[in-house]
Amino acid sequence: MKTVLITGGSRGIGLATALRFSKEGWNVYITSRKEENLQAVLKDHPNLKGFVAKADDIVAASTTCQSIIEEIGSLDVLINNAGTNPSAGSILEVELSAIQKTWDVNLMGPLMWSREAVKAGLKDSILNVCSVGGIKPSHFMGAYNVSKAGLIYMTKQLAMELAPEIRVNGIAPAVVKTKLSEMLWADEETSSNLHALKRLGEPEDISNLIYFLSSEEASWITGEVVTIDGGFLL
Repeated sequence: MKTVLITGGSRGIGLATALRFSKEGWNVYITSRKEENLQAVLKDHPNLKGFVAKADDIVAASTTCQSIIEEIGSLDVLINNAGTNPSAGSILEVELSAIQKTWDVNLMGPLMWSREAVKAGLKDSILNVCSVGGIKPSHFMGAYNVSKAGLIYMTKQLAMELAPEIRVNGIAPAVVKTKLSEMLWADEETSSNLHALKRLGEPEDISNLIYFLSSEEASWITGEVVTIDGGFLL
């Protein structure tokens, strides 16, 4: 039985992904930065296991990965899903501390967790949750978009450095109905019309792609960042 670790797995895309892997018979571990959120998920979904850990905490990353190895004996897949955006607004005007927090969580976080997972003995693959914001600039999302653009490039860099033993891929969603992106879809009809398919993404749409790219069916794919955007970039 294979084992997956999903950062930011207590809601949204992370939780949908955890449930998809669990459905496929994997050992599933999630992280959450809040104890109460983690315990609520574990109560509702007893097949999942988890740790309280912040995405930009390298000690937590190391401890979590080592604990999984000690408990299960292996760690096959890492999903870098945790993200934040406390820096909405013009990149010329937002407080630098908010920009730094965005970059710490969205860019340095995945690097920290990837390094610690590899040190602990990660076997198969890493999947980074990027964004179409890393491909196309947009108003009010500058710091977030820059962090995701960096993550897209880092995905390719890690894929080159970790081949041939470990595959590294990413996905780039458009607007998905999660709490993190709520300000983008508060007006759901308007937001939906920005996508060629005339609907917003659901967490399950994204989890299906994450699972595929992490499975043996994608064993000859590495260094790719797959757009999943309902036609947003069209």
